[in-house]
Amino acid sequence: MNKTIFITGATAGFGKATAQLFAKKKWDLVLTGRRKERLEDLKQDLEKEGVKVTTLNFDVRDFEEAKKSIESLPKDITESIAVLVNNAGLAAGKDSIDEGKLEDWNTMIDTNIKGLLNVSKLVIPILKENKVGHIINIGSIAGKDVYPKGNVYCATKFAVDALTQSMRIDLLPYNIKVSNVAPGAAETEFSNVRFKGDKQLAADTYKGYSPLLAQDIAETIEFIVNRPAHVMINEIVIMPSAQASSNHFFKK
Repeated sequence: MNKTIFITGATAGFGKATAQLFAKKKWDLVLTGRRKERLEDLKQDLEKEGVKVTTLNFDVRDFEEAKKSIESLPKDITESIAVLVNNAGLAAGKDSIDEGKLEDWNTMIDTNIKGLLNVSKLVIPILKENKVGHIINIGSIAGKDVYPKGNVYCATKFAVDALTQSMRIDLLPYNIKVSNVAPGAAETEFSNVRFKGDKQLAADTYKGYSPLLAQDIAETIEFIVNRPAHVMINEIVIMPSAQASSNHFFKK
């Protein structure tokens, strides 16, 4: 029986690249996302690798919706789940704290913190039942080092860092590893979402240097997952070579 990896936010960016890489490595997949059409297109594409792909269409912010979807998984899938990648997350807006929009704050807090908690609460019992597992939370350099106008987004990623450390302690008796992957600047849909579709503003974010690609993060996740059973990678902070901190870049 193939192992199964459960990936949230799988329709783009890090989640999609991770799904593609693990499918090539012959892992079965459970993929979640809000965009049903994209999920189905990805499912059809990945099934060409000869693996089983199950899609769950829900918003991680909605616990009851997530619960209904995850509880619909058949036993043959749940008993093979070995890895959870809490990837779903976003930034909304980039304003000083006094000018921040409540809607943006709530979207980030509900997705990046509550969404991670919602899915974890539902999947951890499955991993405990399987008596083995690995949870990988996708954090950010913004969870290590704040930057101007990053306020609430940074706060949510600091929370991911703290939750990862706490989860690692709480789940130690159950043979469940917990890792944090904290990327720096990466060219995905991230900036396009943050700037609400302003493609020029999003493109300017990566001007003058080579940012990380989604594939870089997928390969990092694969490395972590494939360490021997006695090895625990607590955290990997990964940035492009032109970046030294969340706010320090060398741009040409």
